[in-house]
Amino acid sequence: MNHYPEQQPTTYWAAPRPRRGRRVLLALLLLALFALVLVAGVIGGGLTYVYARGRIVPGVTTLGVPLGGRTPAEAAAALQTRWDAQTGTLQNGEMAWPVAPDDLGMTLDAAATARVAADKGRSFDGLRDVISDGPAWFRVDPVWTYDPTAAARTLDALAPQLAVPPADATVRVVNGRAEAVPAVDGRALDVAAALAVLQTNPARVLMDGRLDLPVVAVPAAVNDVSAAVDEANRLLATTVTLEAWDPVRDERFTWPIEPRVWSEWLRLSVTPGAADPFAWSLDKQIAAAYLGTLEAELGDGRFLDEDEAPAALSAAIQAGQPSAAARVYHPETRHVVRAGETLSSIGYDYGIPYPWLQQANPGIDALVEGQTITIPSPDVMLPLPPVPGKRIVVSMTEQRTRVYENGQLKWDWPSSTGIASSPTAPGVFQVQSHESNAYAGNWDLWMPSFMGIYRPVPTSDFMNGFHGFPTRGNSQLLWTGDLGRRVTYGCILLSSDNAQLLYDWAEDGVVVEVQR
Repeated sequence: MNHYPEQQPTTYWAAPRPRRGRRVLLALLLLALFALVLVAGVIGGGLTYVYARGRIVPGVTTLGVPLGGRTPAEAAAALQTRWDAQTGTLQNGEMAWPVAPDDLGMTLDAAATARVAADKGRSFDGLRDVISDGPAWFRVDPVWTYDPTAAARTLDALAPQLAVPPADATVRVVNGRAEAVPAVDGRALDVAAALAVLQTNPARVLMDGRLDLPVVAVPAAVNDVSAAVDEANRLLATTVTLEAWDPVRDERFTWPIEPRVWSEWLRLSVTPGAADPFAWSLDKQIAAAYLGTLEAELGDGRFLDEDEAPAALSAAIQAGQPSAAARVYHPETRHVVRAGETLSSIGYDYGIPYPWLQQANPGIDALVEGQTITIPSPDVMLPLPPVPGKRIVVSMTEQRTRVYENGQLKWDWPSSTGIASSPTAPGVFQVQSHESNAYAGNWDLWMPSFMGIYRPVPTSDFMNGFHGFPTRGNSQLLWTGDLGRRVTYGCILLSSDNAQLLYDWAEDGVVVEVQR
C-alpha cells in the first residue's frame, strides 16, 4: 500500500480592490465640508455686515414683525405701524366690541422696543442664550405702558350697552284673576373686575387680543307683590258704573263696566321705599279706546275727555266705589250763513254771545250768504267744573227764574232780563263770581248779591249775572216794581231777598241755563 504524504492547502494573499461606494461617500463629505465653510463665511460675513452697519440680527421679531436687518429707527417705525393697526376684542357672550390697545390704556414705546431688539446677539452671552433658548430667543417682548384711567374711561362708555335693567315683580290679570309676575334681575358691567384683570396681567390681555367682560347681577327692587295680588283680586269683584253728565243739555248717561272689561286696563306701578309702594292706574289708551265705543251713544259728536274719564274710573275702582262721574263735552261746529243772518242773530240762535263768534272767526267783518263760520263749543261758556245736583233756569219768555236741587224744584221766582237795546244772552252759562255789592260803571249802578255768569265780550272783565234791586247815587232803588218785565241792561234781576238766597246757595260752578 502506498502512502503519500498529506498535502497542506496553499494560501494566496492578494491586495483588496477599493470599493466604489466608499469613494462617493468621501467625495460627498468633502463637498459638505466645503459648503459648510462657505455658509459659515456667508453668515460670518452677513453678521459682520449687520454688526458693522448697526442693524438688528436676523430672526428677531416683536409683535409678529420681523426686525432682522433693520436699523433701530426702521424697526421702531415698523413696530409703531403694526401697533396702530392692532385691535383687540372686548367680549361678553356673543356680544363683542373691537378696541385699540390705546383704548385700554396700553401705549407702545416703539423706540425702546427697537433698542431691546437691537441689543440681541451682540454679546457671547447672547450666543449662549440662542443655544439654550432656541427659537424663543429671537422673540422680543414689546416695551409699553399701561394707564388704568384710560381703560376705565373706555369701560365706563361701554357699560350702558351691556346694562340690562331689572324688572320688578308686578301683577297681571288673566281670565279675570290677578297673578304675580316674578321679578327678573338685570345685569351691569363690572368695571372694577375688568380693570382688575387688566391690572393683574395687561400683557396677557395684549397678547391674547381679547378681554372677557365680567358682569354682575342687578337685583330687582320689588320681589314680593302678594299683597298687591290680593288687593287686585278684591278690586276685581267690583262692577263700576260710569255716570256721564252733559251739563249743557242736562242729560245723563250710565254704563255699567264689569271687571272682565276694566281688568284689561289695570296697571300697577311700584315705587320702592315708599310707605305704600303700590299704585294702581288704568292704561289710558286702552280705556280711551273702550270709552270711544260708548261715545257713539252720545250723538252730535259729543265726547268724553280721554284723561278725565279714565282717571275717574281708576279712582272709583281703587276706592271700591260703585260709580264714577264723567263730563260730556261738545265739539265746535260749522255754520253756513243764510240770507239776512248776522253774527248777533247767529250767536243768539246758538246761545253764544256774538263777540265770542268774532273771536272764533278773526278777520270777518261782514257775512256773506253761503259763507262758513266756526261756532265755538258751548263748553267755552262753562270754564269751571260744573256742580252736579244744582241748576238755575231762567225763562226770558216767562220772565221767571227757577232753581233746582237734585232734580227737584226748590224756588220759582219772578225775574227781569235785559231790554231790547241791551239784551240778556240766551245760552248755558255758570256762576263764576260772587260780589256782595258790585258796581257797574257804565250805568252808575250798585248791584247787591251779584253773581257773574258770563262775559258778553270774552276779552273783558265785565260780566252779566244775577243781582237784587240796584241803587244809583247810594240811595235811589231802581226797578222795585218792575219784576217780570225786561228792564235791565243785560243782567237778571231778582228781588233783593231772593238774590241773597241765591247768592248763598249757588257756589261757583253751578250751571245757569238762560232760555229764550
